[in-house]
Amino acid sequence: MEEKRNREPVPPIPELPSTMNSELKQQMMLHSDGAHPRKTLRTLLTPIVLPSSSTSYMSPSQNELLTYRRGKEQQKRLNQLLIDRALKAYHVSMEEKCNREPVPPIPELPSTMNSELKQQMENYLFLKKCVLSNPIIPIQHQWLMSMLTLVPQSLMEGKDRKLLVEKLLVEIVEDYEKSMRRFMVRSVLIKPDIKGLEDEEEAPLPSLPVGLDFSSPWHKSFTRAKSKILSKLHILHPTMKSLLDFGYAAFFDFLLVDFSSLRLKEPIDCKCLKTDVSLSCSKAEEKILVTWYQRVINLFTHNEALNSVKLDQLDSFYNCVDVLMSNQVKDLLTRTVEAYVKLFDPEDRNGPPLFKMELTLDDQKMEFYPSLQDLEEGILFIANRIGQTLQNIQTVHSWLMGDTATLDTELPKHVLEWATSILKKRIRDNLEGPKKHFEKYVEKYGWLVDGTAQARVERFEAEEHSFDEYTALIDEFFTHKKEILSLPEVAYFPMVYLNSEDLKQGLASSTNAFAKVLMDRIVANYREENKMICREFEAIKECALKVPGTREEMVKTEAYIKKVKDKDIKDLLLRIKKCSQRLLYYLDNFLFDPEDIALNATVQLWPKRIGPIFDEHDYLIEKFKYKEEQELI
Repeated sequence: MEEKRNREPVPPIPELPSTMNSELKQQMMLHSDGAHPRKTLRTLLTPIVLPSSSTSYMSPSQNELLTYRRGKEQQKRLNQLLIDRALKAYHVSMEEKCNREPVPPIPELPSTMNSELKQQMENYLFLKKCVLSNPIIPIQHQWLMSMLTLVPQSLMEGKDRKLLVEKLLVEIVEDYEKSMRRFMVRSVLIKPDIKGLEDEEEAPLPSLPVGLDFSSPWHKSFTRAKSKILSKLHILHPTMKSLLDFGYAAFFDFLLVDFSSLRLKEPIDCKCLKTDVSLSCSKAEEKILVTWYQRVINLFTHNEALNSVKLDQLDSFYNCVDVLMSNQVKDLLTRTVEAYVKLFDPEDRNGPPLFKMELTLDDQKMEFYPSLQDLEEGILFIANRIGQTLQNIQTVHSWLMGDTATLDTELPKHVLEWATSILKKRIRDNLEGPKKHFEKYVEKYGWLVDGTAQARVERFEAEEHSFDEYTALIDEFFTHKKEILSLPEVAYFPMVYLNSEDLKQGLASSTNAFAKVLMDRIVANYREENKMICREFEAIKECALKVPGTREEMVKTEAYIKKVKDKDIKDLLLRIKKCSQRLLYYLDNFLFDPEDIALNATVQLWPKRIGPIFDEHDYLIEKFKYKEEQELI
């Protein structure tokens, strides 16, 4: 480039406009004479010659075109200058690199390698060095110019940006030469499979495009297809415009289901929602057939609808009508499905619809009602139900001819798959909270219904335990019951209104049943103890009030009563006291039958009743003694 500039003569100083002031003229003269010692992009570019007053007769469009051409020419020269400077900088850097870095010697070969392998390695390295030293075809200027034309002008303005462009051009040239040398080595030499040449691996050669066939010309087939399209393209027909207007007026702000009201309602049942959506789809379908479809049919019942349509083009014309109507219906179905999927968008501040669910205890098993699978199927059913709407619309041609052909209005498969996958993911994310809530119940109270508590109670009853141990276990069950009933009845989640009342009542009933089993056991023992006390008092009463027939019977009776007063009565009073203490516990936790109440009262009254009996006994003994004394006297 320097030689080129030396060969070319210096361009003459352009004629300066008369309207230019003296200061600008002097600056241009200095730059042209080389008076300024520093060369910059501004000084190396040819000055822009301003139009003279003689061009004042040009129109504004001509002036604009002239300005545009001059700008393009200036940009082209600027790009050329950037390329020249980049190439010069690259060559200078390569010369400095060659002068600075010595030629790498052939690596030292292992002493254990035989002479034949050494010779092969030396030959390969020598040939590679020769190939790399051969000159290569330099990168074409047109390529660099094409690259620069793709860069927006705004990214090349400013001193720093121009330096950056130069660096990028140098990098492009370096990558080009490296690729070319690597290609030459891979094309000419085959690397022998010898240990020690692993680092000599070169990048693989670029592969040809697969599956592209450029052998046959395409222009004829393109022209043939274009003429065929022009001959059968009916979308520009005025009737089609009217059909588009009908579809836009009927569908642009219409959805099959109004989902905005779902969030305003209270928690909804999934089955009720399925029913409501089915009814909405049916009503919307009926409305569309009465309004939009009737307008379309009325349009084609007039002769003007087929103006300029040839007889041999009727089929293609009606096919175009069918496709247009089908696309309008499919778009309506797609928008409705998208609006339904958007309800479950986590970024929506309104949140998804709130579904009513319950935690139940059925057959000693805790579960969701409806189940999570049923809820997911119900939500997906709505998307499928929307896709099943408007599937039996007759084509215009079949309606006119009395046929039964219908439009292809099936919801696109990819839309349904997209909606299903998105809904499944959103449902899975929104059900994480209810699942964790359910798992807490299972983890804390699952042992009450999975047989663990039943086995524990049976094992406890089979063993010998005191009244206090029984009451401790009963109180434990009562504590669980109280804790369960104190849990919140309803839990709110982003998509689920979870009612746990049924599960709470079931768990409380199970807990109460285990406590009742243990309570019945100790109450039965308590009842039997009271009966034994009453029998013993009755026996004492019977013996005390029996009139002795002989002296020997009197002596035995006195001895028995004395023993009762000294020992048995004390034991009975202790037993009654213990029963009284237990009775206080029973009164707080158990409801006695009338028979049990009477028995309890009898036991509690025996200590007072036994005193008069003993007094009566003493009177009978004294009377018998007096009689015996009188007989003896």
